[in-house]
Amino acid sequence: MKRFKEKTVIVTGAGSGIGRATAIRFAQEGASVVLVGRTAKTLEETAKEFPPDRTWIHTDNYLTVTCDISVQSQVQEMVKRVIEKFERIDILVNNAGKAIQGKITDVSAEDWRSAIDVNLNGTFYVCQAAMPYLIKTKGSIINVSSLSGIGGDWNMAAYNAAKAGITNLTRTLALDHGPDGVRVNAVNPSVTETNMTSAIQNNETKTNKFLARCPLGRLATPEDIAAAITFLASDDASMITGVNLPVDGGVNASNGQPNF
Repeated sequence: MKRFKEKTVIVTGAGSGIGRATAIRFAQEGASVVLVGRTAKTLEETAKEFPPDRTWIHTDNYLTVTCDISVQSQVQEMVKRVIEKFERIDILVNNAGKAIQGKITDVSAEDWRSAIDVNLNGTFYVCQAAMPYLIKTKGSIINVSSLSGIGGDWNMAAYNAAKAGITNLTRTLALDHGPDGVRVNAVNPSVTETNMTSAIQNNETKTNKFLARCPLGRLATPEDIAAAITFLASDDASMITGVNLPVDGGVNASNGQPNF
């Protein structure tokens, strides 16, 4: 099914994990995909996973752009390159992120700034630069927040604060730009099988503690999150905006009380 034929999609953090799975899913469904990340090699590795009829060899319909989204000037240049090549932006997926662990007494000011810069400021910069073009196409934004942006986690002060900012920025953008025809939603994953969560995946005790809280009894895969993202970007979600959608196997359904 080609739900996104003739659509141009930007995916940040497209070199691995959720971003890679999302870029591949959009390409499979017919989109022209802009892969944004800090390392050209990993972006090209993602592009190699695109369907054979969706590569530059045949149709020249993807673009890789190395960009540090925490630097506003680089974001502006990235969007300029997208418009030069495709002349439009239909969908923006703000996926790039960074996890910083530690209590507020342990996190340095530098680490705090880095968490806010990459997660929250980067999302702001990309949304701001892309919004005029999304208004023209009546497009859609999907921010990748986190379940940590809805409720708190122990030992994640900087990350929780940054993701909570994305959660509420999503609501505000939906309110401000719904009248322009732009829908803005977020997905809020819990523990997902990516490099960012390797400390949990490689620790049996931590994994088992999480699984005890998860009704579906497993970690999410990047493909699980990509499926939710593409749904929110599609016409099937045309009446959905301002939503922060948990994709967590039911973790948020619990009040935290153990299963006695």
